[in-house]
Amino acid sequence: MKASSNPAASAFFELITFAVTEEARPFQNLVGPRSDMRILLTGIGQRNAERAIRGALAQELPKLVLTCGFAGGLNPELATGTVVFSSDDSSLSTALQAAGARSVKFHCAEKVVATAGEKRALWQSTGADAVEMESGVIRRICREHNIPGATVRAISDAAHEDLPLDFNRLMDAQQNLSCGKLALALLKSPGKIGPLIKLHKQTLAAAEKLAEVLVKIISAPRQVQS
Repeated sequence: MKASSNPAASAFFELITFAVTEEARPFQNLVGPRSDMRILLTGIGQRNAERAIRGALAQELPKLVLTCGFAGGLNPELATGTVVFSSDDSSLSTALQAAGARSVKFHCAEKVVATAGEKRALWQSTGADAVEMESGVIRRICREHNIPGATVRAISDAAHEDLPLDFNRLMDAQQNLSCGKLALALLKSPGKIGPLIKLHKQTLAAAEKLAEVLVKIISAPRQVQS
């Protein structure tokens, strides 16, 4: 990202954030390169998200930030693949609803919520409909800079579903997924391979649905509140 001589001044581009490439790829394939949009991969988790967004905003302030990716369902009504959102901007909320997204309450967690039991407990304790690991931090920092935006995510695993593995145990100190730890876990529990393939297919489908909504949003004329 090109440095600005005055980072306090908003630039005329929209910043779209994702934690990892798998979340972003279908959207990137649909939109291609654009001068009025930039994509930021933050890495997984709150610490990585804060480091990435603060670094990006120190260079140049966008007119809008959409923080996107996957979310775990907490509300049993949310099926896998449902695109959900939260926004303080009424015009953006209207556009997201028109694009087929559903307004929900998010909880930003410090770790992966891996089991249906954990999801149920979190739903009851927070009242949130969906759980993610980066957007809450990104939105808070954007508010510090008076940058409007929205959290837009697709449900990758529904409330009743256990993840096939506890991914918290498969991450390194920087919260990157360790291929070595994943391989070892599958060697110890080969029965998890099938459920892992199923989850992979679900996340691919969720990413495609997320991309379809995002394309409608960036293409729709709207007046974003600042």
